[in-house]
Amino acid sequence: MTSQTLPTEGTALEARRRWMRTLATASPAALAAAWLDWAPKPAVQAVRGPEAGLVMVRARIDGGGARFNLGEATVTRATVRLHGEPLAADAVGTCYALGIDLEHARLAAIFDGLLTDAGQRERVLAEVIAPLEAAQVKQDETRQAEARSTLVDFFSVAREHG
Repeated sequence: MTSQTLPTEGTALEARRRWMRTLATASPAALAAAWLDWAPKPAVQAVRGPEAGLVMVRARIDGGGARFNLGEATVTRATVRLHGEPLAADAVGTCYALGIDLEHARLAAIFDGLLTDAGQRERVLAEVIAPLEAAQVKQDETRQAEARSTLVDFFSVAREHG
């Protein structure tokens, strides 16, 4: 391995992490609308699931100390194989998403499979991932603004009553 291959692999890994995070946290309705508008659709074959189950969530004391079991979370997973038009070759997509929405995991796995195909990647990034990321940024900003509106400055309160 040369030093030139490592950044490319890291960049590809980071890109996949970004789009998988976007797909896993996207609104199921938004994914369904994107898939409904997608044409031509490749044939989709279920490899695994979609199926729901539990995972144990582990945490660390102070972020770096001893590990402990925090609790369980419901997760849905799906793996699909895509083949036929418009793909150059068969593609496999997978998704793990919090919750029990089976269709959400299936659709996210389909788009992951499309993203692994070089001929479809740019289209999926432009038509699906970018709008979903923009919607998530807007939702995050709204939540942060709501949280900031409840901020209490206890230092000022103490001086007023002191």
